[in-house]
Amino acid sequence: MRYLVRHRIFSIQTSFWITDQDGNEVFYVDAQSLFNKTFQLADRAGNVLAVLKQPLFQLRAAMDIERDGQKLATVTRAMFSPFQHRYEIALANGSTWQAQGEFSDMSWDLSAGGRIVGRISREWFAVRDTFGVEVEPGQDAPLVIAVSVAIDHLREEEQRR
Repeated sequence: MRYLVRHRIFSIQTSFWITDQDGNEVFYVDAQSLFNKTFQLADRAGNVLAVLKQPLFQLRAAMDIERDGQKLATVTRAMFSPFQHRYEIALANGSTWQAQGEFSDMSWDLSAGGRIVGRISREWFAVRDTFGVEVEPGQDAPLVIAVSVAIDHLREEEQRR
């Protein structure tokens, strides 16, 4: 399933809807302001599916993803990655995902043990503040969406520095 993530990076309000490939509003990302380091991912009915939090004191920029008060994953920029951007996603169950992408744009493959679990791409859209997320069948769509929002947030922060 493909989802469309469209948000305004430089607006005061950073909350936005994520739509499916048919244009239906499916997920809502709620944040208080551009400077807020916490986001909630909710479904259309308002049920919170994930909470993304950026720890205040980290050596490397990271975001924790929680579900029902339990840490589900941590997204962290890889230490050394000179030619491609890479993020490591450490899941609470002990497994890891890798997000490997192009240096110049927002195009990533999310993989677990060499198997693609999702793709994130700006290539599908001409608008800067828009990217697509493709979730492979059988995968946890809210988790893949939360990882994509975390990567986008961390990447934007890195570019502002």
